[in-house]
Amino acid sequence: MTTTARLSRRSLLRAAAASTTALAAGCSGGARSVQVAVVWSTSELDRFRQVVAGYPAPVQVVSAGNDIDAFLRARHLAGTSPDVAILPRPGLVTEYAQRGWLSPVRPSAEYAVPDELGDLLTAEGQRYGVWVKAAHKSLVWHLRSMLPEPPATWDELVGMTRRLGALARRNGGPAPLAIGAADGWVLTDWFENVLADVAPDDYNTLAGPYADWQGRGVRDTLDRLAELWSVDGAFLGGGRRALLTQYEESVIQVVYARRAVMLFGADFTADIVGPFQRGPQAPTTFPFPGAQPGGRPLIVGGDAAVVFADARGGVELVEWLTRADSFQPWLRAGGYLSPNTNVSIDSYTDQVGRSLVEEMRAPGTLRFDLSDQLPGAFTGSDGVGIWRIMQGFFADVTDGVGANEAIRRATGQLAAAARSAGGGR
Repeated sequence: MTTTARLSRRSLLRAAAASTTALAAGCSGGARSVQVAVVWSTSELDRFRQVVAGYPAPVQVVSAGNDIDAFLRARHLAGTSPDVAILPRPGLVTEYAQRGWLSPVRPSAEYAVPDELGDLLTAEGQRYGVWVKAAHKSLVWHLRSMLPEPPATWDELVGMTRRLGALARRNGGPAPLAIGAADGWVLTDWFENVLADVAPDDYNTLAGPYADWQGRGVRDTLDRLAELWSVDGAFLGGGRRALLTQYEESVIQVVYARRAVMLFGADFTADIVGPFQRGPQAPTTFPFPGAQPGGRPLIVGGDAAVVFADARGGVELVEWLTRADSFQPWLRAGGYLSPNTNVSIDSYTDQVGRSLVEEMRAPGTLRFDLSDQLPGAFTGSDGVGIWRIMQGFFADVTDGVGANEAIRRATGQLAAAARSAGGGR
């Protein structure tokens, strides 16, 4: 299938409309603005605009929506690529670089990131992207009034889910877990955290060309997920209802409706919590539980800035974004974690942010989001790739399919998708 055929008419129309608006805005103010396409919306979009307001030249920020890849492909076909884009997956950075769409970038002298992130944005020895935002993806959210003593290990989490699930079935109490399974990335985040705990060596190889998606590590990970997800009463309304629940709604189930006790989600969950918090009690977090007390995974995601070929002013803006003080407006507002280790811990206004950043900077503990590293369509999006496969596995184990059969189906699909994308077997 050609690139043109893969793009929806809606994506093309949206990109064309954004291009027209951008050109008009760029010409109306005299000096041409640098245009930046981002995935962010609502409060994150507002805060990034506050950040670039400090840049010494005009910057126009365009929100591309959830599927920024389709947006940018359409803009490329139309010859109206933005100057800069903030991409949520390193695989897109290397793919675009190999297609010749990008210019190399140069970070400032104040830019430094953990070793585990350093090489993900390079192609053929050239740097084509810089990290500008990080996400801590190994947290479980809850209200202390509903869960005074959180589980410290995976077995404790399973036992607690069984007890709370039985109570929910018997007297209509809150479900143990909220989960926005309509968003496939939620399920891949579960998978990645368990995989990093039970099979860390496999985690490190699954993004490569020799990945074994039918191997012991993947099967053990799915078996552990099946143990939890198949608990009767684990999810509000059951598995089928969970597959229709988007992530934002799952947050509301915990912090506002209080119909669920726990929610697994990244630090950016705090941005959703704000408008829906009920009363003075704010939700808090505990680490995603590992097999052993004190042993836990740490998965990190991130957003990277790239510059399109022939962009005017893009390289200079990206260099500015990597300075230690550029994101101070967002740091002061909260809800932002910097991947730049030269940003002072004291820049964070809240203790939670400081603690999360300190944890991310500890040597040897961090792994980057696996699904964001996978090639091609395997990386996942609505209805395709690893997102769809994990939704199918979730549907099986919550609908009574035995763990062995559900694992056989899922690993076969994962291996086939990896082969199709050139990413393993």
